Amino acid sequence: MTLDLKTLVARLEREPREALERAAQQCLRETHFVVEIEHWLLTLAEPEGGDFACVLPHFGVDRAALSAEIRMAIARFKRGNTGMPSFSPDLLVWLQDALVQSTVVLQQPRVRAATLLIALLENDALRARAVHGAPTLLRVASAALRANFSVWLAPIEASAPLASTSPIAPLEAAMDDNAGVPALTGALEPAAPSPALLDQYTLDLTAEARAGRIDPIIGRNAEIRQTLDILLRRRQNNPLLVGAPGVGKTAVVEGLALRIAAGDVPPPLAEVSLRMLDLALLQAGAGLKGEFERRLRAVIDEARHSPRPVVLFIDEAHTMIGAGGAEGGSDAANLLKPALARGELRTIAATTWLEYKKYFERDPALARRFQLVQIEAPDEPTAIAMLRALAQKFEAHHNVTILDAAIVDAVKLSHRYISARQLPDKAIAVLDTACARVALAQHDTPPQLEAARHRQRALDDELLRLRTETVLGANHTQRLATLEAEHAHNATLVETLEMRWRDEAATVREILAVRARLAALDATPRDASNDGAQEPPDSADANENNEAADPREDLAAELARLESGLEAIRDDDPMVPVCVDSKTIASVIASWTGIPVGKMLADEAHAVRTLKGRLAQRIVGQDVALNRIAMRIQAWRAGLADPLRPVGVFLLVGPTGVGKTETAYALADALYGGERNLIVIDLAAYQEAHAVSQLRGAPPGYVGYASGGQLTEAVRRRPYSVVLLDEIEKAHVDVLEAFYNVFDKGVMEDGTGLVVDFRNTVILATSNVGAELLLNTPAATLATDAFQRRLHEELLHAFRPAFLARMTAVPYAALDDTVLRAIIEKKLEQLRMRYRDATGKQFAFDSRIIDAVLARCRAAGGAREIDNVLMNELVGTLAQWALE
Repeated sequence: MTLDLKTLVARLEREPREALERAAQQCLRETHFVVEIEHWLLTLAEPEGGDFACVLPHFGVDRAALSAEIRMAIARFKRGNTGMPSFSPDLLVWLQDALVQSTVVLQQPRVRAATLLIALLENDALRARAVHGAPTLLRVASAALRANFSVWLAPIEASAPLASTSPIAPLEAAMDDNAGVPALTGALEPAAPSPALLDQYTLDLTAEARAGRIDPIIGRNAEIRQTLDILLRRRQNNPLLVGAPGVGKTAVVEGLALRIAAGDVPPPLAEVSLRMLDLALLQAGAGLKGEFERRLRAVIDEARHSPRPVVLFIDEAHTMIGAGGAEGGSDAANLLKPALARGELRTIAATTWLEYKKYFERDPALARRFQLVQIEAPDEPTAIAMLRALAQKFEAHHNVTILDAAIVDAVKLSHRYISARQLPDKAIAVLDTACARVALAQHDTPPQLEAARHRQRALDDELLRLRTETVLGANHTQRLATLEAEHAHNATLVETLEMRWRDEAATVREILAVRARLAALDATPRDASNDGAQEPPDSADANENNEAADPREDLAAELARLESGLEAIRDDDPMVPVCVDSKTIASVIASWTGIPVGKMLADEAHAVRTLKGRLAQRIVGQDVALNRIAMRIQAWRAGLADPLRPVGVFLLVGPTGVGKTETAYALADALYGGERNLIVIDLAAYQEAHAVSQLRGAPPGYVGYASGGQLTEAVRRRPYSVVLLDEIEKAHVDVLEAFYNVFDKGVMEDGTGLVVDFRNTVILATSNVGAELLLNTPAATLATDAFQRRLHEELLHAFRPAFLARMTAVPYAALDDTVLRAIIEKKLEQLRMRYRDATGKQFAFDSRIIDAVLARCRAAGGAREIDNVLMNELVGTLAQWALE
């Protein structure tokens, strides 16, 4: 008699059946090719309260030793299977013999683990194989086990049969035609579904909202109403929230849960349970074919037949496509399609635009079952309102106080300097980090003191080694003197910082205590002590006494005194922060981006107002050019320029070495916090028409698609920056035309269709066109209309009128001797400082050196000629002195 695997497995008791499932999972986990009898034997022997644990002690068999022997046998099995393993023919024979033993000999309706042991030992071939891997089994006598079967197993209550209650994953018992081995996938009937699968695989967001574990949601009313409109449909009532990572897609669903919990929804949704489906948890442990499908179908059925209406929320919905889709099975998306199409299962999904294009648009049948809801990043005022709603939660969690200015700066500074993430996500992350930093600083050693202590220990170690070497004959006199002076200075610094820290910490504790008392008093009405009693009209004296007794004024005065004393102690370098303020936010942004804190908090209006003077400190002799650039940027800062265009688009023309490139560096430092915010594109490398794809990325179907362009990616990552297009006259005309939309509308679309914003950039293009004209034109006449017409005519030889009309031409004058002398002096001073830092020595220079350098410079070379002369004539001599 030969029975199929499905029939045999159905006759197993719960214990051996679960052991067989664990054996199959172990085989799959260890990449074995076949589920052998050793796999099952091991899982049968391991349970503490099982049949093996009950009968083996009667034969003096130690289960731990038996398990160790079986594991050693399993370790010799071949590994490397990347597919689904199959069942061994020996295992099928074992099952058939066990069924005969159970029904014919033992008169048992189902096969127990002890029955399997008897069948294993009474089949000569199986016995030989088993004792080869586990010699301990030789001690077990099958006849004795059979004779005492009922007595020895009496303490163990037979488990109920594991009957199949779900036809979702039918048992595939078909035998392989070639090998005669039943397929593993689907061979095991799934266990009965839990009556609480929704609780097991989903999170009830409405329950979380009622419990107060969801933060308040601000600024998403329109998106929530649009989601409600879709959910109230009769069919295709499934919203799909699509937006960039971090814009708040999940927050929209949480806002809907808050509304349901508050009863602020239409009656059809009043009793809805909004649940978030955990696809990862649904897949965990579902290694066998059909198990994932069974779980998901059971969840769907339970949601459909739930007495309380259920709306499922699937975050990262693109993971549905392919989820659980083993060979021959269905993925989550295909399993959901029928229920979604009929409107039987309302589902909210969320994904990003990139994943939507990659997965949903390629499956129109799935995409049409959802209605798109676009979730855009909020603007700055809305993001500020969102953070204000969350501030109380952060204050309670970190036990700190957050100033409103910190909330505003968290949004503005993160929006300006952190380009890789979206609002409100990045602003929330900045504020949370700032709160954590303040909470830590109020209870930990300040970094200033920590650094000073570490330096002191390093000096101690170095002094000890040098003194030891001096005793042995080494000459470290000069170094020892320097170190001892530094050691004494650092010791004083440590002592001063420790004293300051103690004073600051004590004052901050007092300030926090006074603020807590004021907050407690503010929470109590001023007339609470009267218990609501009406005051008689003639109680003016009592009023005066009550007002005099009110401690608020005294506490406010005490708070002002403490804060004034704290400012005197700090000396603009706080060690223990009182609250989360703008400086804390700026320090977090600075640590993430590397931009100096002071430049972030500097008054931008003042910086723009004094822009020309700041640029003139680095760019000498170009008053006309700097004035034209500064005026254009000041118009933008005043709000008078077109907000849809870049801050400024300038064409800097002039001879080489007159300061065009240096202007770009100076602007990046003055406007955007440092030269790191300068994007340089050398257009001399874009002389072919196809080079435009390097700027904005390759189109679909070409090599490099989706990797981004050199310009678009740089601006996307740093939208607040200066873009320098160097040697623009050498670029192909098609490359220049790619900038038309940037100059007009402030945007450029990259190869993937992503729109990159250029509206916060300053675009500088440099060119040597017209250099001869400028070499022969006095600097005083550059601003005249006559010269501007001559320059425009010169530029028309290299650029199209449409291109020039979109830019502001900025002429740079040739440098005269006076300007060159100032530049030489400046560069010599820089060289002197570098020499001092490198050697600890000084050198001096006078006007004769300046005259000598000037005499060797050619006018056409500009400031670059100065660098060449200094390098060739002076730096070599200084290097020899330094190395002596």
